[in-house]
Parts: sequence; C-alpha cells; structure tokens
Amino acid sequence: MTEFKVPELGENVATGDVTKVLVNVGDTITREQPVLELETDKATIEVPSSVAGVVKEIRVKKGDKVKVGAVVLTVEAPASGNGDRAAAAKTPPPDAAPSLDAPPAAPQSASAPAQASTSSRVVPMPVRQTQEPAPAPAAAPPPPARPDGRAAPASPAVRRLAREIGVNINDVEGTGPNGRITQEDAKEHARRILSSVGSAGAVGAGTLARPARQLPDFSKFGEIERQAWTNIRRVTAEHLSYAWNAIPHVTQFDKADVTELEALRKRHKEQVAKAGGNLTVTAMLVRILATAVRKFPQFNASIDTERGEIVFKKYVNIGVAVDTDRGLLVPVIRNADEKNITQIAVELNQLAERARDRKLTADDMSGGSITISNLGGIGGTYFTPIVNWPEVAILGVSRGAIEPVWTDGKFEPVQRLPLSLSYDHRVIDGADAMRFLRWVVEAIEQPFLLSLVG
Repeated sequence: MTEFKVPELGENVATGDVTKVLVNVGDTITREQPVLELETDKATIEVPSSVAGVVKEIRVKKGDKVKVGAVVLTVEAPASGNGDRAAAAKTPPPDAAPSLDAPPAAPQSASAPAQASTSSRVVPMPVRQTQEPAPAPAAAPPPPARPDGRAAPASPAVRRLAREIGVNINDVEGTGPNGRITQEDAKEHARRILSSVGSAGAVGAGTLARPARQLPDFSKFGEIERQAWTNIRRVTAEHLSYAWNAIPHVTQFDKADVTELEALRKRHKEQVAKAGGNLTVTAMLVRILATAVRKFPQFNASIDTERGEIVFKKYVNIGVAVDTDRGLLVPVIRNADEKNITQIAVELNQLAERARDRKLTADDMSGGSITISNLGGIGGTYFTPIVNWPEVAILGVSRGAIEPVWTDGKFEPVQRLPLSLSYDHRVIDGADAMRFLRWVVEAIEQPFLLSLVG
C-alpha cells in the first residue's frame, strides 16, 4: 500500500480544512489528479495526488482539519508503483516541511535608496520564499537572548515570521522537539495577543493591554445559532485587528469629477470586452494609482520597526479588495505601472473570477504596494478603510452621483466620485497625503494627464 500525505501548501501554511473529498474508495487515480479540496488561511486549493493506483482507504472527510504531512488516503499502486512510494516517502511531515528551515530572504531595509528592496508580505497572504530576492550579504543582527541568556530555539524562517507579525520570539513557548519554536507556535502566540487586546489596546509590544471580556449568555434572551469562523474570516479578523491597533490611521476625503472618465469608459468598454476584460472604474483607478505611487514613493513603503527603517519598494503591485461569499480577499495586479488599462482590466477580471471560484493561490494575494477598496457598486458616500498592513495606504471608493456644481455663474450637473484615503501617519504626513489625493483626483478628471506624464 502507498500512503498519500498532505503536501506542502505554501509558506507559513501548516493546516487546512477539508471542504471536499474528490475521490471514492475503489477509484483509480493518476498522478496530478485532484483528490482533495482544502481551505487554508489564504485560499481554497485543490490538492493533486503524487501517487497513482486504486484508492483503498480514505482517512479524511469534509470538515476535518488536516496538517501538512497527514495521511489522506492509501492506494494500491500498480506493479511499477515504486516511483509512487518514493514520491510519497519524500512528502515532509508536519514539522519538517523543507521550506520551514530554508534560509530566509533579507530583512526589509531601505539603507541604500538605489538598492532594490525586498518584498514585503501581508499576513495571511505571504510571498513564497522562492520568489524573494537573495539575502543581502550583510549578516542580520543577532537575536536577543532570553532571560536565561540563551537564544530562543527557532529557525531563521520562524524568526522572520515572528518579526513580521509583531511577536517577540523570546516570549513564545515552543512545542517542537526540545522546545523548538515552530511557525504555528509563533502564530498561536500572536492570536492570543490579538484576542486579549481591547479596542484601544496596543498590539505587538509584547504586553497585553487589557484582558478579553467574556460574552454574556445570549441564549437567556432568545434563540441563537453559532457558526465557526472559516479560516479566511478568522485570518482576516486577526489581520485587521493587528493593522488597526498597530497603525495610527488618518483618513482624508475628496471628490473627483468623473465626467470625462465615464465618457472614455463607455466609449472603449466594448473594445476591452473583446480582449476578455471588463472596463470598470476600478480597472482605470488601478492604472492611475500605479502612476501615483511612482510620483509619491512614500505611499509604496513599509515600516521595519525592528530595525527602525522605512522600506521603499521599487515595484508597483496594486491590491484590489474582492467581496466573496467567504469574506474579503485581496488579489494583486503585479507591475501595474507597466501595463495598459486593457491589460489591467483583463487580469482584474480573471482574478475576480478566481476569487469567487475559490481558485486564488497565496501568490495571487501577496506582495501588494497599496490597495483599492471599491464599494461604489453597493452604495454609500464615504468610509474609512483600514490600511492593509504592511502597506501604508489604502484608497476607498464610494458610489458616484450627479451633483450641482457652481460654474461660470450657474449650477451645472456633474458626476462626482467620493474618494477616501487612509494612511499610516508614521510614514505619511497630512500635507503629503492631500497632495497625493489631489494628484489622483486630477488624473481622474483629466485622463489625458496619465498619457502625458505616464
């Protein structure tokens, strides 16, 4: 018999919830055939088999939580199935996935403006290590010791994860062999901190601001129903709680006359549709925002609090919030400043479809520079979006409306679009934020400006 185990699901992904078993006992399966659908912290993915043969036993069912390395099913391999056994034998156990102890990428640094910056990642959506730049030659500073003088037993990858989620590695209790700290230990420690912080508490300082308050017994007042959080909803809550507590938010508002932009959109939407895209205001704003962060580099940055540095990114990747039945997902348009609006519209359409079909990967949702959240299709005027840490700004878009505007001694009907810019006040001053927002407004009102200054 050959065992098929849960393979590595991506960096920092140790578990997943079984949403669907795609095979039955007695089925003949081939290599690369999807056998399982898992919902992880970052996306729902189909898991392909690395073995071939007849399914003899299935050890998981819908709703089970499984770890990397757990046995999913057993198959009776064909006579030439030695290759399958070898492939299965190479599947890493839960605490020994190859990537966990791989050398980490260089910590974020902006010490040399001309030097290409390292990629910054958003929890729960990290970039895979294989896509990050090579570590810088300079050695990282030694980790602080525990009270007993010894360094915390953790791999470089675990230490980096702890830095990124604001956890002091020396405060984490390890559950691995000989007390070794795993990535799951660091994340669980962060969850305990987040769950214990009140609405006004500070996160990441290594201390708890206030204890969590226990809910009253709502069943005393009437019928209730309890539903477990999905992985995506739970991680979204943790991520936004951290961002809200860690970032001093300021939100500024403005309106843009979209009369010309709307005329252009209607004029060219059929042309873009033939290319496979949907020419929306969001697609056009992605291109505008990509140019804007080139003009204002402090909006394409992240703060490395451990080193006391600001990381300026040389790439421009725009995240776009997508509303799904499982919660909010933020796929990323990479190198948006190098793409025209048609290319962006096509890619955005594909990403939105994959988000709703549960086909997004962790890579699809990592490495953003700045995010757009467009609620205009639903309604409303203004709102205060939460910055998508470790980014430093997010643009909220509400529903446009026809308004009277006083022009040349009379009121004229003008279609105006409400914009809400939230930003991290540690990096961005109010005056710079207003200049940025005004530049965006002018680019919306004068679409030719984009071609002129590109």
